[in-house]
This record gives sequence, structure tokens and C-alpha cells, in this order.
Amino acid sequence: MRLNKNNIRERVKDTMMETLKMSFVENDEPTIEVIMPVGRHNCQTMDVLHGGATISLAETAAGVGSNLLCKEDEGCFGIQISANHISSAKIGETVRAIGTPVHIGRSTHVWDVEVISDTDKRLISKISVTNFVVPYRRK
Repeated sequence: MRLNKNNIRERVKDTMMETLKMSFVENDEPTIEVIMPVGRHNCQTMDVLHGGATISLAETAAGVGSNLLCKEDEGCFGIQISANHISSAKIGETVRAIGTPVHIGRSTHVWDVEVISDTDKRLISKISVTNFVVPYRRK
């Protein structure tokens, strides 16, 4: 089944995205927005958002964005991520990943993703994601 805006919620069932409580925000293309509450389930031992959860959020935004742009017989997989964590988010906050495509080529897509706090619009992380476009037959 091809990924599209109508079936994203169905496709994330029983995945890490569901475990981390990510949800997609309807917006104008080409940007992708994904929100995630900060709780014990995605924090490190000092009760702040785990860097790995932040990177997962960014990779989700870029990955879904790339897959929405792929042709019917293509898929995208992450091949490189670079993250700079600027600030921390605490339990009770919600963070938002805003992914913007920088390059949409035949074989690679590059995304800039900013993760911000919905509480005060503070920049949490700035992340670059590169996805590789491959021939892919979806079930």
C-alpha cells in the first residue's frame, strides 16, 4: 500500500512512531510537521527529551516527506543524519518537527528539520536528513 496523507495514521500503527506518540499535522506541502509529547517514555535520566527520540522525530518527518514525494514504484530510506541539539525540552512539553526539503533529486532527498518547543517556540534541535531513493515494490 502506497504511503499517502490519507493513510499515514494507519501505517504508523504498531511502529516506533506510535510508541513515541508522534502525530502528523496537516499543512501545506512541501513541508512536513510531526508533533510529539515529551514524557517519561522518550526522556533520558535527567527528565529531558532524549536526543535519540529527537532524531527519530526528525527522521520520521523527513522520511514520510520523501516517501510522499516518491513515484509509485519507489521508496526512500535514511542514509545520513546530522543533528545539533541546541536546547532541551522537559516532561510536559510538546515538540514539533518541521521538515523542509532542500534537494529533491532522482536518487537522493535532503531535508532540513527544525525541532521546536510548542510551549515557547524555542529551538531544540537543527537536523539534516539525507534519504536515498530506491526501487521498491510495496505490498
